[in-house]
Amino acid sequence: MFKNSEYLTWLHDRSAAENKEFSRRDMLKMGMAGLMAASVPLLSTAKVNAATSKDRWSISLRHGHTGESYSGVYRVGDRYLPEAFERINHLLRDFRTGEIFPMDPHVIDIVSMAQRKVNTGRPTEVLSGYRSPRTNAMLRRASGGVAKNSYHMYGQALDIRMPGSSIRRVREAARSLRAGGVGYYPKSGFVHVDTGDVRSW
Repeated sequence: MFKNSEYLTWLHDRSAAENKEFSRRDMLKMGMAGLMAASVPLLSTAKVNAATSKDRWSISLRHGHTGESYSGVYRVGDRYLPEAFERINHLLRDFRTGEIFPMDPHVIDIVSMAQRKVNTGRPTEVLSGYRSPRTNAMLRRASGGVAKNSYHMYGQALDIRMPGSSIRRVREAARSLRAGGVGYYPKSGFVHVDTGDVRSW
């Protein structure tokens, strides 16, 4: 089992080694995101069974492009399960390049809470998780709606929809949490959530 800092360092090194196009500013921002994530405590799965259902945080995700999924407990109380995050980070990788980056656990919390509010009983569909700088630049050239320093590049954002629910309802559930940014894209059929400042568009 990884200690929290070792686990995040391993994932960071594995993805950063493939990313030669970061600017110094991007690297500093990525490092800050990694430090924030590294301060989140992790828990061994051996202790999960002893926890009450009230303390367990679950999530059910399906990637809209790869068809891969994850469903299960990822957090107990204020501690996160490293085995769960290894699978979640793989699921939410840049599917265009295969690059894996440690997701901010708090963006997973946001989706989990929104999922409970909407409560369709179906996995949340993820359209975009982590994006490498190369992928973000490519998408930015193709669309004016992609931010230059997107939170996706730092593992702090997800673009989601919840089958069985309207996009409007998903947006309202996410906004009600007041936990970060919420973007509404009805024409494209998804909601963006991130762990930045509380704001909406």
